[in-house]
Amino acid sequence: MLKGVSPLLGPDLLALLCRMGHGDRLVLADAHFPGHSLNNRVLRADGVSAAALLNALLPLFELDAYADAPVIMMEPVAGDEPDPAVVRDFAAALAAHAPGFDDIHYIDREAFYERARSAFGVVMTGELRKYGNLILTKGVTPRPAP
Repeated sequence: MLKGVSPLLGPDLLALLCRMGHGDRLVLADAHFPGHSLNNRVLRADGVSAAALLNALLPLFELDAYADAPVIMMEPVAGDEPDPAVVRDFAAALAAHAPGFDDIHYIDREAFYERARSAFGVVMTGELRKYGNLILTKGVTPRPAP
């Protein structure tokens, strides 16, 4: 255990985050997401909701201020409805840990899958709510104040 680091962030995920550079993308995927089919670098966080993992991750993860869309969700397929609680939970985590990044962008399912294919990694969560998927683009970690 590390002091100040959520126990939801295991050693493999922490190592993955450390290896990411600015502009690299990380997918937080729901339990239904075809992560293993899309990407070779998949970690498991079974039993952990995507929102809980996002809350644990954001204090350590700088979002990319230069990306057009540093936070992306999958747009529901025609005829489907998103779970408003998922969007609310993601927005609350962003508001708490990444002020200024309250604009979640939406892209269609196939475009989301394409970005997942080229993402640095995919974390399969235990999220069971539909459309509980999120792509984060990593930014540059600011220098600590002297």
